[in-house]
Amino acid sequence: MEVAIIIVNYNSANDTKNCLSSLTNASFSGINHKIIIVDNGSKKPFSLIKNEINSHIELIRSEANLGFTGGNNLGISHAIKNYHPDYLLLLNNDTVVEPNFLTALIKAMEKNPQAGLASSKIYFQKNREFHKKSYQRIQRGKILWYGGGSIDWANLAAFHRGVDEIDRGQFDHQQISDFATGCSLLIKREIIEKVGILDKRYFLYFEDVDLSVRASKMGYQILFVPDSIVWHKNAGSSEGVGSRIHEYYQTRNRLLFTFKHAKLRFKLTAIKLLLQNLSGPSDIKKKASMDFLTGQFGKQTLI
Repeated sequence: MEVAIIIVNYNSANDTKNCLSSLTNASFSGINHKIIIVDNGSKKPFSLIKNEINSHIELIRSEANLGFTGGNNLGISHAIKNYHPDYLLLLNNDTVVEPNFLTALIKAMEKNPQAGLASSKIYFQKNREFHKKSYQRIQRGKILWYGGGSIDWANLAAFHRGVDEIDRGQFDHQQISDFATGCSLLIKREIIEKVGILDKRYFLYFEDVDLSVRASKMGYQILFVPDSIVWHKNAGSSEGVGSRIHEYYQTRNRLLFTFKHAKLRFKLTAIKLLLQNLSGPSDIKKKASMDFLTGQFGKQTLI
């Protein structure tokens, strides 16, 4: 079994090193693995000191920030060309993993030949919850960030099942998901060969939902695997949820995703949303909507 783990670093070396540290304790029994760190145009090039380097880790660099999509695509292309993996794992650099997280994902995929993508059960990192004052101290670290994904076409939304809920076992059963999250995403290699890589137009956000829908259209199943556990700092390299960057790419890419995949009646809803954005008070939503209309995709400068 050959697995390539791809971690994209962008100006967040400490997060990346914490992620790598957790991977040193992960179980790789029966798995040949390569960890490919893509330094994605960081202002200060990412580096590892001598005791952090081993034969399983490779560092490659892009001089430009290619976004989540471009950085992962660079890692995917490099892995397939050089290592011919059976699976590729996209893992956010601001995560910490439980030791058996990867073996649980692979086991679930191997048992289900229809599965093309699989994601872990993901918690907020302790004290990084959206509403941490709402939880008792003992509950922190067990607040769900992702318990599977659902697409609400009528409201043009893709949301995480269970987000902000205390884990009381309500998501302990493996299930089919509408989409897998790129935070911890195991991809069968044939998905890349038949469906393609991430759509670089997104740059940041919705690219994982897009890949999931493309795979579903070709008959593949998307799995949520609760035996695979990951903790996520959340928006560690994009200025956080609610930032201008977050609002811009969510707004523009929501429109791109809808017009790319939705049925006609939902595209009509998107047109209404587009007009509301253009006439509304938010300058960032106006820019995002105008960029969508004029085909300004990928990375855009926000003033």
